[in-house]
Amino acid sequence: MRGRWAAGIVPRNFAWIIKDRLAVSERPGGYARNHRKVRRHEELLWLRAQHFDRVVSILGSTHNLHAYDELALSWAHFPMPAGADLAEPLSDFYPAVYGWLREGERLLVHQDELGDRLMGVVAGYLLWSRLIPDGPRAITATEQLLRRQMGTPGRQIVALAGTLPPPSRAAAPSGPSLLPDDEDDPPPELHVASEDDGRPRAR
Repeated sequence: MRGRWAAGIVPRNFAWIIKDRLAVSERPGGYARNHRKVRRHEELLWLRAQHFDRVVSILGSTHNLHAYDELALSWAHFPMPAGADLAEPLSDFYPAVYGWLREGERLLVHQDELGDRLMGVVAGYLLWSRLIPDGPRAITATEQLLRRQMGTPGRQIVALAGTLPPPSRAAAPSGPSLLPDDEDDPPPELHVASEDDGRPRAR
């Protein structure tokens, strides 16, 4: 039992978006009144055991960030509260994620719950990074991976992502070396997950 506990538990609604590289879930520990510190700790243990390099929060608040520090998990915070104009945070978020993936990091992106906003943000990333060539197909792929429909708020985020400068002209916050000047396409080793890849995997 000790070894099983040390391995932690899978965050709720965990799914791969890019196979073995970029995943999503609801907030570790749950959201709002459902949040439990013990559950959060066990889910973070699982992320660490699965060799996740970074947890990326798009919460409007700083909830959970101290817990990542306590378990020595690197994190990044791009606040995207409901009702806010997302053009600026997405312009920072997408190049940062693109850069981390190019460096070989394994990322988890979360919001409070797995809803339209998180779905729209990751579907928008598939479009923006050119892993999928158009918005409708990015939406469909995300819906299939997460086994739920995307509403109007999520679709509006995908449309916004399509207007942002693509990777070759975006500057990653952590340094220009993450986005080579001579390469327009996303890294060849990155592939959008299949529906089966949406389930947790041991490593």
